[in-house]
Amino acid sequence: MACPSGAQAPTAVPIPQEPHHHLVLENDYVRVFRVTVPAHEATLLHQHDVPYLYVSLGPADVINAVQGKPEAHLVMADGQLGYSPGHFAHIARNDSDLPFNNVTIELLKPQGEPRNTCAEIVPGVSQWHCDSPALRKGRSMDTVSQFQTDEMEASLTRVVPNAHTASLTPGAGTLFVLLSGSGIQTVVKGRPEETLVVGDVRWLLAGSSTTLSNPTQKAWSYLTLGFKGSESRYKY
Repeated sequence: MACPSGAQAPTAVPIPQEPHHHLVLENDYVRVFRVTVPAHEATLLHQHDVPYLYVSLGPADVINAVQGKPEAHLVMADGQLGYSPGHFAHIARNDSDLPFNNVTIELLKPQGEPRNTCAEIVPGVSQWHCDSPALRKGRSMDTVSQFQTDEMEASLTRVVPNAHTASLTPGAGTLFVLLSGSGIQTVVKGRPEETLVVGDVRWLLAGSSTTLSNPTQKAWSYLTLGFKGSESRYKY
């Protein structure tokens, strides 16, 4: 990323112009990209102008080259959530033999100070009292808050194999991201039934009812981001 003395620094492209970032959903609250960087490839230098969350789809092993800073090695587990305040440009370089996949969620409204709830997403100690993994063991659906700001809360839900259905009725506009599982079907009143794949995202309106069914009888998980006072409909 360093430039010879007197040379002009490279210009970062906006995220929608970076070919490894694919816009999948946008409304007043979020702009969501599916990111895929094949093995031994790299993104263009691209600009992050707002805070964002990112969640890994599969294990991640990538070099994060922020413009003007030393390179950093980023390793994430499957389904791991991260947060960045944005306002920088970088290249994501995949030196590994596996593809790098994630969902990047830009937060388009002012959010206030980020803070941990029941997971360490940003530096600092959570003030929440959270059930231990031992206490949560055996629940058919285990929803655990991960992170929040004044306007948004991110939660991770894991569903055991023998739980055939799950129902969601969010109290606020909510982004849904399927993190694992296969053949997961959604049923929403007035809309055709859909089968989701890992990495699919949907915007759930406040007060709407969504039923998720699991015909495979395998464990699955999803991420939700709830936004206070949000009623936005999505657009592709």
